[in-house]
Amino acid sequence: MKLFLSAAEIAELRLPGLPASKRGVLFAAERQGWTSRLRNARGGGLEYAVDSLPSEARVAYVGQHIDAIEVPASMARDAAAEPEAVNVKGGAASARDARLAILGLADKIAAEAGVGHKRSDRHFCDLYNAPDALDVADWIRAEVKHLAPRTLARWRAHAKAGRKSKLAVDRAAARKGTGVLDRANDGELKVAVLALLAKQPQLTAHHIRALIADRFPKVMIGDRVFDLPPIRTFQHALKAWKASYRVELESIRNPDGFKSTMRFAARVANPAMRLNEVWQIDASPADVLTTDGRYHVYVCEDIWSRRMVALVTKTPRAAAVGLLIRKSILSWGVPDRIKTDNGSDFIARVTQRLFASLNIEVELAPPFSPEKKGHVERAIGTLQRGLMRTLPGFIGHSVADRKVIENRKSFSKRLGEKPEDMFEVDLSAAELQTRVDDWCKDVYGRAPHAGLKGQTPFAKAAMAAVSIRKIEDVRALDMLLAPVAGKDGLRVVTKTGLRINDTHYIGGFLNVGDTVLVRMDTDDMGRAYVFETDGETYLGEAVAPELAGVDPAAAIAAARAAQKRHINERMDQVKREARRIKAKDFASAIHRQSLVDAGTLVEFPKSSRVHETPALTAAASASKPTETVHSDAITALAEQLRAEEASAPAAKVRKLRTQETSHQRWNRARAIEARIACNEFVDADDLLWLGGYREGPEYRGFLDTYGEADPVAIKGLE
Repeated sequence: MKLFLSAAEIAELRLPGLPASKRGVLFAAERQGWTSRLRNARGGGLEYAVDSLPSEARVAYVGQHIDAIEVPASMARDAAAEPEAVNVKGGAASARDARLAILGLADKIAAEAGVGHKRSDRHFCDLYNAPDALDVADWIRAEVKHLAPRTLARWRAHAKAGRKSKLAVDRAAARKGTGVLDRANDGELKVAVLALLAKQPQLTAHHIRALIADRFPKVMIGDRVFDLPPIRTFQHALKAWKASYRVELESIRNPDGFKSTMRFAARVANPAMRLNEVWQIDASPADVLTTDGRYHVYVCEDIWSRRMVALVTKTPRAAAVGLLIRKSILSWGVPDRIKTDNGSDFIARVTQRLFASLNIEVELAPPFSPEKKGHVERAIGTLQRGLMRTLPGFIGHSVADRKVIENRKSFSKRLGEKPEDMFEVDLSAAELQTRVDDWCKDVYGRAPHAGLKGQTPFAKAAMAAVSIRKIEDVRALDMLLAPVAGKDGLRVVTKTGLRINDTHYIGGFLNVGDTVLVRMDTDDMGRAYVFETDGETYLGEAVAPELAGVDPAAAIAAARAAQKRHINERMDQVKREARRIKAKDFASAIHRQSLVDAGTLVEFPKSSRVHETPALTAAASASKPTETVHSDAITALAEQLRAEEASAPAAKVRKLRTQETSHQRWNRARAIEARIACNEFVDADDLLWLGGYREGPEYRGFLDTYGEADPVAIKGLE
């Protein structure tokens, strides 16, 4: 930008307020006394300083030679540092930046033109509003289409006061929620639309508009009645509401999907602090078919080390839980606590009895809360995705996956191919168990785990410096896993023994009438193991002769002989003592004891002492009559005053109040106190009244408010 211009150059620029001809510019320069200097160029002559041009012309000239508008770096830093900047986003941020860019350009032009803001802003706004007068970016023009000096001054005031966020204006946000569908019928129409979306997400805008028209014959905003908006308005509103209420709608129409993908889940520290502190167990159908059908997979995971043990079973049942725990205990040791859900196989009496027998604490997750045992849930997912996909007979993880596989089978059939060529099922259940065991040990157990900060489950368990509880006698563990008789395993001994599945089991150690716990021998149907009801004391082995291949008569004889020996051993001493006791001695013995008891029951006098408290002493003193003694002169004066009062004519005054007010009582008390302070005579009734009044809250309240008074002043008021 040149600081000196010739008359011809000024005329060619056609600046506002100046002539458009060279001659006119020369006359204006001479008339206004522009600063000039000799022109050092061909032709000579004079050239005039831009600073001496009229302000309007200077602003226009500077504006034509200014660079493209951009947000000044200092303004951008200050705007970003404001506390309110965190709430400025999207369209509001663009509006703020556009206004800051315009403000920066206006200040720059004013500074270079040497003109005050008030005069410069007026000329700058004219340049901005004129088409193609300034090089302004399209996004700035889109935000600010027209500019006025007062608007520019207001922006500058906000910027100087450190409130640049005030320049952030989002017109779309300002209009948000002001449409007819948003406000109609006090918001009831919008609630109805959202309810329809939650109830049936597949409804189209046409469906919803028809349902709303039927439910709301009149669309009202305040007292005004509007026509139901067209279908396009419904489409726009539905699109916006589905995006705005996406999470809320998902929580209603798909609670499981909401919990899986949208509900906040904290990534907490490892809930276990040592090896075998917490195990989690769960089950799921295997995503693969075997030659024996579809099986289930039970998974046990040690939370601290993330080790995994899995068991393949035909159906989910309590026995499978016991086998999973047996397999895990033999591999890892006994845990402190096991966490599972409320599945029937996990809360069965057999399962709970097994945990109690092994002294394992059980923690049940709340119903319908898989996230409460998320470790084993994710472990099952890892097993399904990591192994089952690679096996023949994979049927997909979901209905959608299964449908794709079925479509592939039908397509291959149309091509003349055999379905078994596209979908193989050649794994047996035993082979599936082998594959699962190998994968858990060699693939999953040796792979880095994100929850272990890159360690493998094998390495994590190997570095644990804790003592592991092992079960040495595996036969004892198998005995605890043996199936119980019936549902709960409890049986009452009768004279024919223990009845189990219409078969009687006998044993000489059994006592008729006792309740016992019975476990069945899995290898011999004719044998049963009998325990106390708590399962902690083994009583013996009962036999069903017809199932065990034993002669029933010999079995009964042996049982009777054993029973007789058992009774004799327990009752020998009792029988000897019973022979020495005579029934004729019962009555006399009871009578003698009654006399002894009656003679020894004597009631002794109890010591006593007087109970006294300060309150009782004070009350006793108050209950005694008090005689007030006065001199003869005072007594005579009192009698005279009473006589004068009695003979005085009644005043012709009608009292407005029959009772004293609180202030009257306070004044009366102060007057009595003043007479006492001045050693004047006070009637005994007044003294008694004052003593009682002083103990009440009314007196203390006035005393706190007004304080102690001067007796002389009070006497003066009287």
